[in-house]
Amino acid sequence: MSRRPYDAYLYIDNFIFGRHTEKQRLLNFLLEYNSQGLPPVLPIIGSLAVGKKTLVAHVCADERVQSQFSSILHLNEDDLLRLAHSDTLLSGKMLVVVEFVSDLNEKNWEEFYTSLTQMNQGSKVITISRFRKSEKLGTVKPILLDIHSYEELSYLFKTLAFGSANPRDHPRLLLIAEEFAMQLQLKSSLVAANFLADVLRRNLDVNFWLCMLNRCITVAEKNFSLYGEHTRLLLEQGHRVDITNFDSSPAAPLHIVPCIGANSTGKDLPRVKFTELLLDPSVRPKGEFNLVSWESRLPPYTSFIHFVPNYAQDLPKDTPLSGRKRQAHHLELPTIEQREGTQN
Repeated sequence: MSRRPYDAYLYIDNFIFGRHTEKQRLLNFLLEYNSQGLPPVLPIIGSLAVGKKTLVAHVCADERVQSQFSSILHLNEDDLLRLAHSDTLLSGKMLVVVEFVSDLNEKNWEEFYTSLTQMNQGSKVITISRFRKSEKLGTVKPILLDIHSYEELSYLFKTLAFGSANPRDHPRLLLIAEEFAMQLQLKSSLVAANFLADVLRRNLDVNFWLCMLNRCITVAEKNFSLYGEHTRLLLEQGHRVDITNFDSSPAAPLHIVPCIGANSTGKDLPRVKFTELLLDPSVRPKGEFNLVSWESRLPPYTSFIHFVPNYAQDLPKDTPLSGRKRQAHHLELPTIEQREGTQN
């Protein structure tokens, strides 16, 4: 891997992992001067939980950006018309960040964007969305975020999973970590990489790591056989996902409904962290609850929460896609000698 500033590879404390090119593009956009007309708009587009808001928050915390604008305003699509009819909120040299959690309402956007004439020269607009349709809002080329490359994800996962331990002291675990990274890059997300690494770091045992890996593979294969999509895409589409096989002794089916778009969690429901549930299934509450898959350690400190229904039949039945079934399989770890023989 090429030599880059240390914040390009660390994902701990206040450093963002990867996204070096995207970070520089966003900085360039914010720091360059525009002299006339409506403020330029830069769309940032990417799938669920790839780090869109984290990238923006990280760049907005840069001292050069802070000194460039009199204020930074964070909005969602519900704020557009309210701001469009305001005479004071959009005055001055501002950076406006608009997040779209649902599909684009072009009429509301046009009315809002026309109102930006109040803003001083040098003002900028960033839009954040999962929908490629929002690309048309931009006056400059959008930044498209995807899941990290296998090499980056492998580096991140091993850094998180081993923690302060030296990976060279655990050669068999290194092989399992590589397989985890491959599964995550193909089928899952940074959220899964973080909560799985948190669980594995607590128990550096080969059998435990293999058990968790096989559970991940089983869950992915089961959902693909039912719905014809990998879990990452199912969650992005707001589809329920069957994660029963993550539970070592399930008393009832365990399904999650992603809380995006129109979905929302119940405020009064019990909350359980995914890592706690994986380590101790007895913490599962009776009835409905909210499952916190991960809470970001970086601004804006996003929490990824899913609603868990009381029982599977409370949800509408989904029709499996025909001709798309796969047989779930379990991984048996090759010995170091076998792996070296294959490479030779």
